[in-house]
Formats: sequence, structure tokens, C-alpha cells
Amino acid sequence: MRTNRLLCAALMSLGLATAGRAEDGPIKLGVLNDHSGAYATIDGPSSVDAARMAVEDFGGTVLGRKVEIIGADHQNKADVGAAIARKWLDVDGVTAIVDVAVSSVAFAVQELARERNKIVIFSGAGSSDLTGKACSPTSVHWTYDTYALTAGTAGALARQGGNSWYFITSDNAFGAALQRDATAALKAAGGSVVGTSLHPAPTADFSSFVLQAQASKAKIIALANAGDDTKNAVKAGREFGLSGQQQMVGLLTLLPDVHGLGLEAAQGLLLTESFYWNANDEARAFSKRFFARNHAMPHMVPAGVYGGVLHYLKAVKAAGTTDSAAVMKAMRDLPINDVMTKNGRVREDGRVMRDFYLFRVKSPTASKEPWDYYDLVATIPAEQAARPLSQSECPFIRRK
Repeated sequence: MRTNRLLCAALMSLGLATAGRAEDGPIKLGVLNDHSGAYATIDGPSSVDAARMAVEDFGGTVLGRKVEIIGADHQNKADVGAAIARKWLDVDGVTAIVDVAVSSVAFAVQELARERNKIVIFSGAGSSDLTGKACSPTSVHWTYDTYALTAGTAGALARQGGNSWYFITSDNAFGAALQRDATAALKAAGGSVVGTSLHPAPTADFSSFVLQAQASKAKIIALANAGDDTKNAVKAGREFGLSGQQQMVGLLTLLPDVHGLGLEAAQGLLLTESFYWNANDEARAFSKRFFARNHAMPHMVPAGVYGGVLHYLKAVKAAGTTDSAAVMKAMRDLPINDVMTKNGRVREDGRVMRDFYLFRVKSPTASKEPWDYYDLVATIPAEQAARPLSQSECPFIRRK
């Protein structure tokens, strides 16, 4: 009997010691994205570094504990991403996962985090279903979604006469959500869809898809894809002489895509982002620091990773704990003010409310310096860029 009591006491002591070490150890955040595939140049290691910049700017510690950033390549595969996330959450003590580019991976990671009551902050994932029918009380859609990318672009173009659209769409969850949300915005503005070509992701040769779009006579040829697929489609469009009455629109075209294409090929392309490095003095100062470390100017995805990590750390400090429920409450209560967003907020469904911007890519002669690629066409207010809660499929929110 005495031996059993001693053994129990020893086990309890060991458990308390282990718990104490966990509470005193580093706070770990995991940045999960594509390091080697079609989206590596628009995300990947540069977003991991953006997270580290946020930690450095915050001071490196919170609640007296060091903050560590770890990164991993999910290879654009949901099973690989889920396996990494599971190990991070169950074994490595990661308290929050950030970025999770590629919507199919994001859905898998969001479900794992929901089961474990852990926080996910999406920057690279785009499907608006992440705060819709698949929403979670422990996730935040930080940077953009398919609704925001299309609400401004489709509506503005339709009202300006670009009211017939042909979609070239990646055959995956992201492409489907992007075309769905663009179609809804287009029809609400009085436009119509005249055709669609679905393509595997990734695809190298877009000749047949572009020729079908050209033959449709649609005024707008909308690219519902991303990364190398977008660049290859734009190149094919230039090769086959898309111009004049047919305007090509990149529904998710980012600064590295334009840089890779060059202004000669990309000029005139319309796109929507929530951050531009050359927008103001604060953005330029941050971007020059980022460039010195990553040899490229940032766009909305790494800027969103930076802002999401910074806001998470502010919320941990305000909550006085890493408990997910308390931190999520603080994230919703605190206003978002960083290099990317002014007076933003996290809505109850996890959607970050901020303005978006419709840009047109400059001609080579209009660009005044390296990476000076965009002209501002329109500002899309936050309330227009986010799906109204009254239309949301998220099951736990209050209807408005």
C-alpha cells in the first residue's frame, strides 16, 4: 500500500513538473504552406520569415515566454498538411497554425484544429467557405477570401460595361469557390457568364483554354486560378493576341506573379489585393525591410501572415494566457492596426473586416522604379468586401 502511495506521488510530481515546463517553455507558432510547388514563389519561406518579423517587432517574448516560429511544406496535399498539423498540435506543443495556403489543405487543418480547440489564422487560403459553411470558432480568415476578390472586381467591371464573362478555372476547391463568388457578384451587377473552361492544377499549356475563351467573344476573360497557372494563362493570352474588346482579369493575381510575367506581358491586367507595398510611407518602410531579407517586395499574403501573428501575440498578452477561447475573444475585442490594416476587426465568424483595392497593372513606361507595378482603380470598403452575415452559412453566428 505504501509503495502504491509513493508511486502515485511520484507520478503526480512528474506530471506537475511536466506541466510546469510546458507553461514556462516557448510559445510555438507553425507556418504551414507551399515551399516547393506552384505557389512557393507567392508564399512559402517568405511568409515564414514574415512571421518571424512579427515576433521580432513584438519583442520576441510574451507572458515572459520566448516565441518560436516553425515552418513546413505541405506540398499542396491535404493529407500531408493534416499530418504536419496533427504532429504540431499533438506532439510539438504548437499553440496556433498560420497561413495554410491552398484551400483543400486549409479545410483539413481547420477541422483538426477545431477538434483540438486550437487557433488557425489563414492568410494564403482563399475559399470563403472557411468562414461560411465550414466555419470554426477557433479560426480567423485574415488576408483575403474569394468573396473579397470578386465582390469588387466583378461588380466594378460589370458596371463599367464588362458584363459578359468567360472563366478559365482551376479544377479544385479554390477555383470552384472563386468562380462561384465571382458569378454571384457579376449577376448581381447585371452581368452574365457565357462559358467556362476547367483545367487541372497545375497546368503548363493554356492554349486550348484561351482559344475557347477568345472564341466566346466574352468581354472579360476571368482567371479563377493562382500562382504559376495564372502566369501561364496570361502568357498564353498575350501569345494569342487577347486585347481590344476582351479584357483579361486575374481574380487572384499577386505582385510576384506580375513580377514574374514582366510589365510588357502583364500591363493592363486588373486584380484585387488588400496590401500594396508602395501605398504609403509605413507600407514602404516595412516592405524595404522585407525586401532586404527576402529579395522581393511583399504582397498581401506575407503581409497578412505578419499582421496575423502580431495580432495573435497582442491577444495573448491581453488575455494573459494561450488558452484558445480567451485568445480568440481578445482577437475579436482588439482593433487591428498594423502595416496592412487600419481599424480592422475580427468578425464573429472569423472574417477580418478591412478594405480591399482594385488595381490595374502599369505599362512599362508608367513604372517609375523597380516593383512599381500598380495603379489604384478603386477602394472596396470592408462592408462591401465581406459577405454579409445575413447571407452566411456559418452555423454558430447571429444573423443580421
